[in-house]
Amino acid sequence: MKLFPDNFLWGGAVAANQCEGAWKADGKKESICDHLTAGSLNKNRVFTSGIIEGESYPSHTAVDFYHCYKEDIALFAEMGFKVFRLSIAWSRIFPHGDDEIPNEEGLQFYDRVFDECRRYGIEPMVTLSHFEIPYHLVKAYKGFSDRRVTGFFERYVRCVMERYKDKVKYWLTFNEINFATMPMGNLEVLGIINREDDEVANPLDDRNLRFQALHHVFLASARAVAAAKEINPEFKVGCMLAHITMYPLTSRPEDMLLMQELDHLINDFCADVQIKGSYPGYVLRYLEKNQIDLTVEPEDEAVLRNGCVDFYSFSYYMSNCVTTEEGHATTLGNLLGGVKNPYLETSQWGWQIDPKGLRYTLNKIQDRYGIPIFIVENGLGAVDEPDDNGCIHDDYRINYLRQHITEMERAIEDKVDLIGYTVWSALDIVSSGTGEMKKRYGFIYVDKDDQGNGTMKRVRKKSFYWYKKVIQTNGGDLTDIEI
Repeated sequence: MKLFPDNFLWGGAVAANQCEGAWKADGKKESICDHLTAGSLNKNRVFTSGIIEGESYPSHTAVDFYHCYKEDIALFAEMGFKVFRLSIAWSRIFPHGDDEIPNEEGLQFYDRVFDECRRYGIEPMVTLSHFEIPYHLVKAYKGFSDRRVTGFFERYVRCVMERYKDKVKYWLTFNEINFATMPMGNLEVLGIINREDDEVANPLDDRNLRFQALHHVFLASARAVAAAKEINPEFKVGCMLAHITMYPLTSRPEDMLLMQELDHLINDFCADVQIKGSYPGYVLRYLEKNQIDLTVEPEDEAVLRNGCVDFYSFSYYMSNCVTTEEGHATTLGNLLGGVKNPYLETSQWGWQIDPKGLRYTLNKIQDRYGIPIFIVENGLGAVDEPDDNGCIHDDYRINYLRQHITEMERAIEDKVDLIGYTVWSALDIVSSGTGEMKKRYGFIYVDKDDQGNGTMKRVRKKSFYWYKKVIQTNGGDLTDIEI
């Protein structure tokens, strides 16, 4: 039985701050990620107000996609990508964020990237803000806590959409926007820093300011959607959430209610606003309960209502459990850890592997929203070591992807409207969570270590050849291969 539709969009994904490097090239100014130090599994990344001599800032060079994009896109084409998800670095286009005139050299770079994609028949999918807020907006405006920044964002959006209206069809507004429902989302989604040299994962938090800034981000997203429809009615614009799938640890009603409360706030809230165009009742209750007083202008309701997205996109890596009981073992995860599920295995970085949770999540999203769904991040971070012949046998990654694609098939049987899948990541890049190179996700090995040593040579992993076969057969053949 053939499950994946003929026009299903198979591909891979990256983010500018994790792959491009060239942090000061051709008119680009600093973004927030250019001020993030390297970390590890046991050491949080730190945001520093200045660039400290001798400190490691991985985004400064990353894997040099800025100069290697032709080679990299050719490799993606060899795999058979139908779509390539990438982001535009806002500070390449408007170096300070509030500039009147865009940086032409930055615009030309993405012209070349999109032209290269088109040359191979690859559809670009562009994230407009992927943890890439210009640093000047953090210093001068405290990011999106200042309503004026929504106007700067709209100027940037209109600029790139006008420029690339014949080259890009699929757009995402804010990456993992629901990150901002938690303190750790202050910097990367909202551009807020409340104290100098703060840990990104555990920052000083002003909850009222954070939710006010998130309101402004909702407005910015809605205005981006409205601009898209005006510039090219054929554009498709999606939201992008990190879905942190949760289960109650026990059958106690208290655990079920806690799971529902957290699921609503972390997973449903941002999508409800971006898809339905208004704040749901459970959020109004949360704001009231926590004495969060938002400043809402008279026109905001109409802006949100008129800026609803066309499709739902999300990242899915793992699931966790929640409970009101104390003393249970915990686990790490993407954005948010939780209580350990005794029925699941974990990755090298402590993330619980739950392929069936993806099917559950897809059905939940379909039932709640009834619009097309795109999985734009799913993958396994692991230490990949070349053997004596230089080959990388990443069977663990193949197994992870195979299990998740199998559950995607079952979700399509369940009548979920799944339109595409971009694996995180297309090639090895800097890990966003830890700032490491050794936590590798790609189909393509990049010869660079955590100290910045290496040739930057690209090497096809075993998963490269396996995913090529998956795409060639439109998901019909997930069996192992020999290389």
